Amino acid sequence: MPRAITTEVGRAALAAVRDAGTPARTDLATAVRYLLQLLTEKAPGNTVEVRIPPFGAVQVVQGPRHTRGTPPNVVETDAATWIALATGAETWPQAVASGRVHASGSRADLANLLPLNP
Repeated sequence: MPRAITTEVGRAALAAVRDAGTPARTDLATAVRYLLQLLTEKAPGNTVEVRIPPFGAVQVVQGPRHTRGTPPNVVETDAATWIALATGAETWPQAVASGRVHASGSRADLANLLPLNP
């Protein structure tokens, strides 16, 4: 299955976000979705839902599939924190300790999957 966001487009969006004081919403959205896409490629599955409102949400990590209601394993954060985590600018323990990542459930620890090295 071809990537929805190509490597070239994803890296360009990440560069635009990194270089801008206040990034354009389209660049921010593309960067977030590109990194979510990389996460699903790295850890396919349906056990953990990763939410980056308002830009996207994916289900990742092998294990029991969740199909109804609120998932038991959820990770939620803002776009800037997600980009920092996924690119290695910040570590998982730092972001969780600061309260900028909300992770619930026994499988909602993404420390071993990040950074993604886009």
